[in-house]
Amino acid sequence: MKRSIVLLFSGFLILVACNASQSKKKIEEKSQLESDTIRIANKEIEYEVLIIDVGFSSWFNSNAKPRNYYSKSYLESRNRVWVLEWNRRAMLSSQYNPNLYEMTINYETNINYGYEVNYMLYNYLVYFQLKNNQKLGGFSPRI
Repeated sequence: MKRSIVLLFSGFLILVACNASQSKKKIEEKSQLESDTIRIANKEIEYEVLIIDVGFSSWFNSNAKPRNYYSKSYLESRNRVWVLEWNRRAMLSSQYNPNLYEMTINYETNINYGYEVNYMLYNYLVYFQLKNNQKLGGFSPRI
């Protein structure tokens, strides 16, 4: 059974056309959404990261450090702290913007997700914090 870590913002997923004149806009939005969907899978342990956020793909291509710039243990330690805080905020929707923290992230510290999953999750969390002016825990995001 494949398990997924999904980061998804429904505001970017709902594509509604009110009439036929908006069909071109709908096609362009759908095309943009598809180009901004990133799927990273570790088939060996059957885990994947699915990131659906308009803008992340171009940010990633422009700003992310190359693979192997950070060690796996560095990525895991940042991800642990940031995901813990993310999930806390997702559970406290009355205190934090529920449009930012729509769902929890299923990231278990006792599972070895591999380098690629941790790398993509780390970069998404850096992007999220910079884009939304948020700070998820004790470490400031850096690029």
